[in-house]
Amino acid sequence: MRIRFGYVANALGLWDASPSKTLTFTRYSALPKEERLEKLKAVTAQNIYNTKRILYYNLANEIELYRFSSSLVPLATHPEVMWDFVTPFKTEWEELGQIVKQLKLRPSFHPNQFTLFTSYKEEVTANSIKDMEYHYTMLQAMGILEQAIINIHIGGAYGDKETALNRFHENITNLPNQIKNITTLENDDKTFNVEETLRTCEKENMPMILDYHHHLANKGGVDLSIYLQRIFNTWEQTNLLPKVHLSSPKSEGAFRSHADYVSKEFVLPFLKMVKEINMDIDIMIEAKMKNLAMQRLVEEIASIRGVKRVKGFTLEW
Repeated sequence: MRIRFGYVANALGLWDASPSKTLTFTRYSALPKEERLEKLKAVTAQNIYNTKRILYYNLANEIELYRFSSSLVPLATHPEVMWDFVTPFKTEWEELGQIVKQLKLRPSFHPNQFTLFTSYKEEVTANSIKDMEYHYTMLQAMGILEQAIINIHIGGAYGDKETALNRFHENITNLPNQIKNITTLENDDKTFNVEETLRTCEKENMPMILDYHHHLANKGGVDLSIYLQRIFNTWEQTNLLPKVHLSSPKSEGAFRSHADYVSKEFVLPFLKMVKEINMDIDIMIEAKMKNLAMQRLVEEIASIRGVKRVKGFTLEW
């Protein structure tokens, strides 16, 4: 079994390297009209530059998974702004894509919880499509659609899970096929559990990302070992390895909240479960300390008898 590890958005330890610098609509509106576009470009340029620094950090450390910040472009989907963020940075987007290809990196995006397809409100679905188009456009500008995914949750239940799931199947038909083809679904920590998410993925022919922490917070009577192979099978239609999210609870009282680091003891039962079916997987670490949490966990797992560290953040067991 080979496992590659990655992290989310920001490489801690790099000085002033946030790829998520913002410009609020209030601040934007307060600027003189002739300065607004330049300010949008300035913030975007900084975020793209910091992303390039982070990608080079990944290259130097043999980190082959990375989730881009969804906040790379400020106000990209705001109905009163919606500006052309591709043309002014055509060269810069292409440069990011070239680094991704050089590293053979597996990139992804994860839009926020408001991007969902279970709402009974048409405007919510329309805004979700707009947000998915924004993420797709960035991947397209980088030229990395073939190796990338956009991961979302199914959405809210609105008091009736089955009705909400039916709405999901109906609303997702409005998402352009080229975007749906790189979209994955993830199980929730409160609403749709592993079995419900898997059933939805199988019906829509979409890959499923398993979040182990979410599963333990929202088991719904599901024995994960029964479903694990089926979850991994949803990736057969792609040229990508199954992907998993790992984090651990902040505390017993705040079980759903992510801790700064990932507890080896918390995730080890899952890793042993995967080892039993001998499946290569990719793991995204979702901890507050990001790349530092990934580094600590990889070092701890690498110390287990029989585990070999074959690259910077790739293990064989």
